Amino acid sequence: MIRKVTNAFAASLMLGLTISSTALLAQNNVPSPTIQSLVLTPDARSAAMGDAGVALSSQDGDANAIFWNPGKLPFAGKDMGVSLSYTPWLRQLVNDMALLNASFYKKIKNNQAIGASIHYFDMGLFQKTDISGNSLGTFNSKDYAISVSYSRKLSEKLGLGLNIKYINSSLFEGTVTSSTGSFTATPASTVAADLGLFHTSKGDKNWSTNWGVMIQNISGRVSYGGTESNFIPTNFKAGFAATNNIDQHNKLTLTVDVNKLMVPTPRGANGALRTVNNAIGAILGSFSDAPGGFSEELKEVTLSTGAEYLYNDMFAARLGYRYGSAEKSENSYLTAGFGVKVDKKYGIDFAYLIPTTGGSPLAQTLRLSLHANFNSGAGLGAN
Repeated sequence: MIRKVTNAFAASLMLGLTISSTALLAQNNVPSPTIQSLVLTPDARSAAMGDAGVALSSQDGDANAIFWNPGKLPFAGKDMGVSLSYTPWLRQLVNDMALLNASFYKKIKNNQAIGASIHYFDMGLFQKTDISGNSLGTFNSKDYAISVSYSRKLSEKLGLGLNIKYINSSLFEGTVTSSTGSFTATPASTVAADLGLFHTSKGDKNWSTNWGVMIQNISGRVSYGGTESNFIPTNFKAGFAATNNIDQHNKLTLTVDVNKLMVPTPRGANGALRTVNNAIGAILGSFSDAPGGFSEELKEVTLSTGAEYLYNDMFAARLGYRYGSAEKSENSYLTAGFGVKVDKKYGIDFAYLIPTTGGSPLAQTLRLSLHANFNSGAGLGAN
């Protein structure tokens, strides 16, 4: 499907939001970073568990740890792994938007790992028109981030990981006319970093626990060619997971994540638009800049909870719930899914999103992931 875009709409599209208007978000005092696709859950396992994944175990290997917490990779139970994920996006509204993700990791020595991933968000094909409706050609809007990862164990229980990524967002081609004048649209690009810490331990009896923290998309402002610029979604994530090995065939994992965007709240206590240009200042100030004080800051925190039942290390059933404050334009929804492993190396995961309110554009969102994990010492056929 080719969607028509007038020059006026292109001006708002340049703000980098694919669903909401930045002007409306600022009016409602909602943090409004650009390139929001950078924080969309890529894989079906975590998506089925309420979008939680910071502290989930990667004992069987998990290339998607690059997105969630690269500090997990040295603890992977397999030497190397790959994952491919596909998510049709906003299926209730359009049929040509999709999120795709490909990830790879390789352990080097016993205490280090490297990895790479590409996170690609296709917003579909648009047709440019002038004010009279005449065609000005077509263009494809897309965001992508290419990451390389390095992580190592700091101890037998603690791991630290770093991602360096190149981010590019191309939303419009041509001349954009807005209230502040005209400019030629260019792709927004930047380099960003992720930093993750992961801890795992074996508790009493059959319980094991993990915790992790992650700061994602550490970078400054980006621009699409005009005078407007905005921060990308720097995000703080913290998670806890507990796994109970019930017996040799049955395992239960419970997990919870909290997320907080580390970008400025648009308006200060006097209602004036806030101007913060320093990335470090924006990150540090994001925990205390809401004019409504601590109670308003809490509304900018989202909570993700999930459960996974695994039978015979082959069949997984998953449930989850994500809560976000409607006052901050966040979505709340239930999630469900399943996973199947074959020969302890290959796997497929599926997730489905169930909105808690009617008319949600996220209704019927599904994700599909394929993954493979190997021990490389005796070749790809080794267990």
